[in-house]
Amino acid sequence: MSKKISLIHSTNLAPVDYAYAGRIPSGMDLLFLAGACPLNEEGKVPNLSDYELQAKLCVDNLKEALKECEASLEDIVYTRVLVASQNRSDLVSAWETIRKEFGDHDVPSTLSGVTVLGYTNQLVEIEAVAAVENRTK
Repeated sequence: MSKKISLIHSTNLAPVDYAYAGRIPSGMDLLFLAGACPLNEEGKVPNLSDYELQAKLCVDNLKEALKECEASLEDIVYTRVLVASQNRSDLVSAWETIRKEFGDHDVPSTLSGVTVLGYTNQLVEIEAVAAVENRTK
């Protein structure tokens, strides 16, 4: 039987477009993914001032890393989205792009504005934790 994570939504808290918590069944393996950065195949950050395009590339790179672990976006139980901006509209732009990519899988997430990220011209980064069924048993 396939084990699945559970996303917990609250009727006692404000309605938001993400789950408030995630539950991982026992016996699942956790995957801690490095921050997904908007790097192209040459290791460069394209779309120098476009939060949406960088966010989309972050998700694409996250999907690729998950695929290497035999996982997908649906296996993610938590994300932290970092956006290099002091403008709330830039954070919202990146957030909406990422949420669209996740579809109905509205994982618990934290969205933060930061002053700078690791790569030159980098505007967005996504940290993620995923859970997959233990395949070694």
